[in-house]
Amino acid sequence: MDSEMLLTYYGDDFTGSADVLEALALNGVPAALFLNVPTAQELSAFRLKSDMFNGDKALEAFGVAGVSRTMNPVQMRKKLPDIFGKISRIPTRFFHYKICSTFDSSPGIGSVGYATEIALQAFPTAWVPLLVGAPDLNRFCLFGNLFARADGVTYRLDRHPTMSKHPVTPMNESDLRLHLAQQTDREVKLVDVFALEATAAEREKLVAGATRQEEPPIVLFDVLHDGHLQTIGAVIERFSKPARQLIVGSSGVEHALSSFFVRAGKAKLDGNNLSAGKADRIIVVTGSCSPMTKKQIEWSVENGFVGLRMDARRLMNPQTRDEEYASIISKAMKLLQKSKKLILFSALGPDDPSITETKAVLAQLNGTEPVTLGVLQGRILKSLLKKYSRSRIVISGGDTAGQVASELDIYALEFLVPIAPGSPLCLAHSKNPVYDGVEIAFKGGQNGNERYFDYIYKGGVYDKQGQDNRSAHAAADL
Repeated sequence: MDSEMLLTYYGDDFTGSADVLEALALNGVPAALFLNVPTAQELSAFRLKSDMFNGDKALEAFGVAGVSRTMNPVQMRKKLPDIFGKISRIPTRFFHYKICSTFDSSPGIGSVGYATEIALQAFPTAWVPLLVGAPDLNRFCLFGNLFARADGVTYRLDRHPTMSKHPVTPMNESDLRLHLAQQTDREVKLVDVFALEATAAEREKLVAGATRQEEPPIVLFDVLHDGHLQTIGAVIERFSKPARQLIVGSSGVEHALSSFFVRAGKAKLDGNNLSAGKADRIIVVTGSCSPMTKKQIEWSVENGFVGLRMDARRLMNPQTRDEEYASIISKAMKLLQKSKKLILFSALGPDDPSITETKAVLAQLNGTEPVTLGVLQGRILKSLLKKYSRSRIVISGGDTAGQVASELDIYALEFLVPIAPGSPLCLAHSKNPVYDGVEIAFKGGQNGNERYFDYIYKGGVYDKQGQDNRSAHAAADL
């Protein structure tokens, strides 16, 4: 590399990785998201396709889209040391282990504490800042407890209507110190809202004491508003190493470091002035079971989209898979000849009977089936793109996104247009001309409001009257 990166990161899920890509771009940092760890030579040769950074096409930050949110500790120990080791060989000011702003994790799956221990081996440091709150995503941390908004109501996370009932990592403890204590023996200290609003000297004395401990502690920061992010960013920069400082947290990390990016010569982008224009055709593939995705599908079908259910039960059954697979592709091809807006979905919300039926099929297979539903959905999309290669694409669902992306011949993404906080429209980089330059969005199940798919189709967050709906998106986010 000719120069040090401003920041590198690893995302514990695919949609969250795109969230950081957006945060970096809006802070004026030329960045790319890779599906695998790039080499120094690949980074030097990489050039962005867009001209939004004053013609600067060289990278100053990059991330790697991961799946550690779905890993158990054994899988983490097998996979993450090599990934972190490769990233650590690229000179960088900060390394961010990006986690979901709803802290999806447990001791057995997606353990943030265990992943932090592994990251410390590649990025040793005197302390580990932990910043989870992200006001633009309606995530807040107060006195160590995590809160999130849903339908205009702010819930403590262990009482949140979705996260408290998460099918894999239900949140039953909102105090992140207690939640982390189940995942790591490392001490977790808190810089609460009172400390953030105290004098700089008082705040720095608190953090300085933490950084002088024999064992590096995790230091959790409260976050209520953007002003807190600026304060936290200054503290992180003040007490961090001059290179390879490990930070754990949500995309709030990049917004907290915005002043650092400004001093590095970066100018923030005005997302309101960005538009990709209306698409010729859009294909949505969703494996999400979230209530918001259900609303998005229903609103879209009522407003000009065509919906096609993928029978997950039949797709996952080896005896009926080929027949269902061929049927979906045949029906989808016919629908795309008549309609320019297609949604392929496998469930409508968390109460869809197909979820229970599919789980029953998987239970009978007893872990012997190597192919996941997301991979099959990726193969279906790949077949459709052979004919409709210039379609704009949306992949909805955190786990679905990574699995579908693995089936497409794409090696990197760059930011194109903000649509809903954390779920931007991106440009694909591929050595295969079928996929190179494809416009694609990866959306977390709960992200965006009910019109998200339509905004993607139109290439921005503006309605027919030109009114900016970004605030409405933020209010509707999880």
